[in-house]
Amino acid sequence: MTEPLDPSSAASRALATEHERVVAEQADRHAVTLESVLAILRSSRLDDRAARTLATETAAAALVVLRTSTDRQRSSLLEPVTGAFARLRSDLRPLVRHSDLDVQFVEPPTTGRALPGEVAHEARAIVRSAVLALLDRGTPQRVRIQWDCDGLNLLIGIRDDGEGRLTTHDDSLRPIVERVSALNGAFDVDSTPGWGSQLTVTLPLDPPPRPEVLDEAVDLSPRESEVLSLIITGSRNRAIAQQLGISENTAKFHVSNLLRKAGVSTRAELVARGTAR
Repeated sequence: MTEPLDPSSAASRALATEHERVVAEQADRHAVTLESVLAILRSSRLDDRAARTLATETAAAALVVLRTSTDRQRSSLLEPVTGAFARLRSDLRPLVRHSDLDVQFVEPPTTGRALPGEVAHEARAIVRSAVLALLDRGTPQRVRIQWDCDGLNLLIGIRDDGEGRLTTHDDSLRPIVERVSALNGAFDVDSTPGWGSQLTVTLPLDPPPRPEVLDEAVDLSPRESEVLSLIITGSRNRAIAQQLGISENTAKFHVSNLLRKAGVSTRAELVARGTAR
């Protein structure tokens, strides 16, 4: 008699298969980028300056696409909360290895809800930034780091015994505020001079939806869609004009329209919007 298929096991296998597919696609994309850069650098039709410029632009565009793909992959994975916390301990080890700081960890409950990959990644980055900020603003001897889950949120508590002069407006905490805000979370600082500071972070376990793909979010003409596709591949205005049989000024006009419609100011941001999924 055939045993019934475990749904969680089937889901894990499907996730592993999807992960392998994405990794294979990234490897192919890396190969194409490297081949393109080598072809540009070896071209006898380009002088050194033009070759360097075009190779740099090609590599930069590929990096934007890679980061977008990596972010999508990260957000699709789940990490057990205890595993994510263990990675945090490992991440912090190099930061405090050569200091006298005593870092105390309060483990999250093993029954806590698994963390979306993006939340786990940002939570670790937030704690690392917080520890560095605490070290930068004084000489604490002890830092206590605690994670907990209430079913809907990851709750992070970080407390030190330093000077107790941190506020939410401190420049060293700006990266934390930006990360927390990007995940629709909450951040608070409670400091008592001479006693230390308590940083409290609440991160929703369901991150906000990513921006829509540009050509789905706004109305693009067929020509603008063609220009966008070429921009994503790293083409500059002259190359776009040559491939589409239009003047360079017309290509520049289409690029300006795309930047305006996307609400961005750089080609890199436009590529990120154009490749988001």
